[in-house]
Amino acid sequence: MAIARYRNRDPMMNPWQDLDELTNRLGRVFNDRLWSGGDASSTPGTWIPPMNVEETRDEVILTAELPGMSHEDVELEVENNVLTISGEKQSVQREGEEERRYHMWERRYGRFERSFTLPRSVNVDDIKANFRNGVLEVHMPKVPEAKGRKVQIMTESEG
Repeated sequence: MAIARYRNRDPMMNPWQDLDELTNRLGRVFNDRLWSGGDASSTPGTWIPPMNVEETRDEVILTAELPGMSHEDVELEVENNVLTISGEKQSVQREGEEERRYHMWERRYGRFERSFTLPRSVNVDDIKANFRNGVLEVHMPKVPEAKGRKVQIMTESEG
């Protein structure tokens, strides 16, 4: 089943805006509890960073948004044609501020792991990754045979 992010309707066209907002809030509460395994306000859980996978004629490119992380926090592994990205985003806590009260806690922290089965067209020996400004870019070049080529069409007089 495909999971799609819920999008609020245009408030000018939606007389039920308050009901939509309540539905969104309830969804966040229940999803947070499911992911964290308990009370969403006190238990940090896993999180799933957003990723894009795109393809060009020459390569497959995976882009992952990892805000607040550095390249040392992320691991990239290829085994049996499966690319695995994992890491941990640490919660920032300041010393001496135990009495701090949070009124809203939407930022997610914890471990994550995502695995992707690579197509046979990817040359796993030449995969390269760059990390810049909290964005991981993984470039996976295709094998020459997968890039395709034009075939010249001959006429009867030529062939």
